Amino acid sequence: MSRRRNAAADTQPGAGQEHPSLRVLAPLYGAGFTTAFGAHSIAAGLGVEGGNIGLSLLTFGILLALYDVAEVFLKPVFGSLSDRIGVKPVIVGGLIAFSAASLIGAFATGPALLALARLGQGAAASAFSPASSAAVARLAGPAAAGRYFGRYGSWKGMGYVLGPLLGAGLIWAGGFPALFITLAVCSAATAIWTLAALPGLPPLPRPRYTLADLLRQSTDRGFLVPTMVLAGATGALGVAVGFLPLLGNSMDLPVPVSMGAVAVLALSSTLTQPVIGRFRDEGRIVPRTGMAAALALIAMGIIILALAPQPFTLYPAAALIGLGIGVATPLGFAHLAANTPHERMGRTMGTAELGRELGDAAGPLIVGGIATIAGIAAGLGFLAALLAAAAATCFVALRHTGTAKMAAETTKADSSSVTLRNSRKRT
Repeated sequence: MSRRRNAAADTQPGAGQEHPSLRVLAPLYGAGFTTAFGAHSIAAGLGVEGGNIGLSLLTFGILLALYDVAEVFLKPVFGSLSDRIGVKPVIVGGLIAFSAASLIGAFATGPALLALARLGQGAAASAFSPASSAAVARLAGPAAAGRYFGRYGSWKGMGYVLGPLLGAGLIWAGGFPALFITLAVCSAATAIWTLAALPGLPPLPRPRYTLADLLRQSTDRGFLVPTMVLAGATGALGVAVGFLPLLGNSMDLPVPVSMGAVAVLALSSTLTQPVIGRFRDEGRIVPRTGMAAALALIAMGIIILALAPQPFTLYPAAALIGLGIGVATPLGFAHLAANTPHERMGRTMGTAELGRELGDAAGPLIVGGIATIAGIAAGLGFLAALLAAAAATCFVALRHTGTAKMAAETTKADSSSVTLRNSRKRT
């Protein structure tokens, strides 16, 4: 009898279930790992093998950008679609499409097919990434959103860490075909796993929103501020991944030592996220204070790199930046989940992911542009100033958003779930 009750709880999103089973959540963690592994392994592989397959610098840049361009335009679209038809078909369909796009890459012999594969992977990830985030939010509920988003982010972090390493090993063993075939198998296996383990999570009844409603929801500080925090953290990650090895190279450090700084950053973030998520759920971290402190930590790490770029500061700065990212990510997503009714969770997560992608693109562009004119220290210093300003904005703007609003949103979402179940009983 208890097993039946637990299985029923798994299929009742937002019904107050505090501890969804690992069996249900594991394929979502796998989907998070897949998107990070796919993005970073191929990006690193293109950097290593670009000359061997005849890529010019312009073509190389285009191939790197295609994945992110697809995500910028499509994540809000697929997030909204998951609200309409349910998250499970969007996740499964996206993973299957990712597998198919990877198979195209396995047989690519020139830049054109590689571009098609990269664009297809980005479009597919645009489907299953925000839908997976929405599924985590619905299954966990507001009370436990921190710990489960912490674990979800930790698995993504492992994809960021292992992606370049595994990608390099696969390319060494069998070239690009080996890497693309591995990605195809990984995503197809995750799709089957999701199909078997994830409950249906059907779409919930939604009120008819006017344009004024959509504008108010999109400009509400409960959405804008955590999205700004996530964008700032992701932008800093994009800068660090590129500039840490560059700084190491300028110090005449060996390549493995320079790349090791990126691994330290990612490992710091990966280990931090589950702990911070649990602290948030236990009430040991106030979200606005935690998010503001996270951005301040990232700014401090970047300032160290700007003012004292020395071999003995490279790893501590990387660890500090990773720590800040590890604090910001679960708190930002958990705050969004707690302040969003379940019937529009997909759209919120998709739009928040769009904010992260914009931050990921803007950070390196800002630092690179200023560094071209005034040097790397000036570019990093300007980014640190932006992050410090964002931290102050977060602390002030979220001052009046608290548990009352979260409780109201949770009650509304739970009422929608009860209404749906009652309507099914009547029919």
